Amino acid sequence: MPVDNALKSVRPYLIGIAASGLVAGFAVKLVGLGAWSGAIWTAATLPVLLALLVEIVTSLRRGDLGLDIVAALSMSAALAVGEHLAAAVVALMYAGGQYLENFAERHARREMTALLARVPRTAMLHRDGGLEEVPLELIRPGERLLIRKGDIVPVDGTVETGVAVLDPSALTGEAMPVQLTAGEAVMSGSSNVGEAFDLLATHPAADSTFAGVVRLVEAAQRSRAPMARMADRYAIVFLGVTVVLAAAAWWLSGDPVRAVAVLVVATPCPLILAVPVALVSGLSRAAKLGILIKGGKAIETLARVRALVIDKTGTLTAGQATIVAIRTVSGVTPDEVLRLAASLDQASQHIVARTIVAAAHAKGVALMVPLAVTETPGEGVEGNVDGRAVTIGGPRFVAARAGASPFAAERMPGSLAVAVAVEGRHIGLLILSDELREGTEKLLRGLRGVGIERIVLATGDRAEVASHIAAGLSIDLVRSELTPDQKILVVLAERKNGPVMMIGDGVNDAPALAAADIGMAMGARGAAASAEVADVVLLVDQLDRVLPAIQIAQRSRRIALQSVIAGMGLSMVAMVAAAFGYITPVQGALLQEAIDVAVILNALRALRG
Repeated sequence: MPVDNALKSVRPYLIGIAASGLVAGFAVKLVGLGAWSGAIWTAATLPVLLALLVEIVTSLRRGDLGLDIVAALSMSAALAVGEHLAAAVVALMYAGGQYLENFAERHARREMTALLARVPRTAMLHRDGGLEEVPLELIRPGERLLIRKGDIVPVDGTVETGVAVLDPSALTGEAMPVQLTAGEAVMSGSSNVGEAFDLLATHPAADSTFAGVVRLVEAAQRSRAPMARMADRYAIVFLGVTVVLAAAAWWLSGDPVRAVAVLVVATPCPLILAVPVALVSGLSRAAKLGILIKGGKAIETLARVRALVIDKTGTLTAGQATIVAIRTVSGVTPDEVLRLAASLDQASQHIVARTIVAAAHAKGVALMVPLAVTETPGEGVEGNVDGRAVTIGGPRFVAARAGASPFAAERMPGSLAVAVAVEGRHIGLLILSDELREGTEKLLRGLRGVGIERIVLATGDRAEVASHIAAGLSIDLVRSELTPDQKILVVLAERKNGPVMMIGDGVNDAPALAAADIGMAMGARGAAASAEVADVVLLVDQLDRVLPAIQIAQRSRRIALQSVIAGMGLSMVAMVAAAFGYITPVQGALLQEAIDVAVILNALRALRG
């Protein structure tokens, strides 16, 4: 890596040397000192050739047979036969092509690079009645931080005081700011676009959402795609064809200049430049939409997926129960039932109680302070609200205190009923359910349109719940009551239909995500185990990002293949023309650069939607 970095740092100087030498050679010709032109062009070529030889040796030590050997042969051969101008042109074009490759790749990676550049290093910590700026790694759960306007939230936490107005676009692609109040969860990596607020840290920096995303981005940037590695595998073949064609041109014509022309015009750039630039462009495009694809191998596999295994809870459904209906007795409004239930549930930490309180807040219902509260864990809560005795809990718990329920027992599969009684009389029933995500069927139809031939629902939930969720959806098979190891078997069984993608969000999905050809984890706030083993992580908890992820992958792969086929085809035609003497070495060098620029510009199309 130090050698690679050193080579990258000297490339701008190599361009300057090659360009200056080329101009100087022409200048001395104009003043009648043409005998010096060859020496000047040779001097301009040698630094580039030396840097190229160092790069080739470094690649060979890593076990990579680089196609840059062709460029080294063309410069060396041109100097050997006295084609000094051609050698200088090749040197300039090669140095310029390498710099253009770096520029294009930096441009393609800009979304991921911008994400890494946002990583905060310090945080403002409340300590001993004052504020102290401390390194991020010293932050501990339970400590209170000041998040100033313009700050990047450094760790996951909850709003302690004030109102937080946050811009999560860098992580999720969502353009609209979100407003959070005291007690609501804050995702690290979001930018504070409102006034300063206090954050209560819930995770150390290393375990926070943003830190996990940064690790995933760094892994993605280090990876290499199968198509990019294809360039290495076929380097020896291309090199062999080039050398054979050049030798044949020399042997049949007796003119070594033709061999030099073949070597000069033999451009490997459609393979070594276009493929990585196109795939990295796709990675960057996806990151802009809140879709983190872990490298070129993942984006290539994603483009070829033919079967989908999808989890239910947190994937097809939101993974969090919501109130879908409120039944009441005559003379009592749904808002009154919700007000009494939520007022009493403020005293409980049960997840259902928190859901009911959150629903009341969302509707703007004014809550009272409960008194004399008694909670029976897992059963229900009793207490006084607004001077009246209120009981809330499971139907059997409430029935034991208020008699038989007037509400029918039937309800949709997978739903939860919470009964409410006042002064020993049933007044309402709250129905909670983990509902299907909006637009799910439209998404499934869209996935069929991009080549997904088979869709399987795999869940650990009960059969009747899974069947209820799958009703009316474009799903080929429903597998329910599965253990994590049984989900792996479902994934493996679907391999006969082509590459398999698994989508999930829980710890129990992690083994199946790892077993699939491509694993996709829902939401950066999902289980860390799922995000770590998945090949794709949706940074925003929205199922509709699955379709653009596949579309971006397919488009990037298609553009890469277009660049390879068109570029290599043009190169082969030019090599044959050079072998027959129709292209001189200088013309071949210029033509090589034109092809390089064309394939790189084509590859950058993957950045656009």
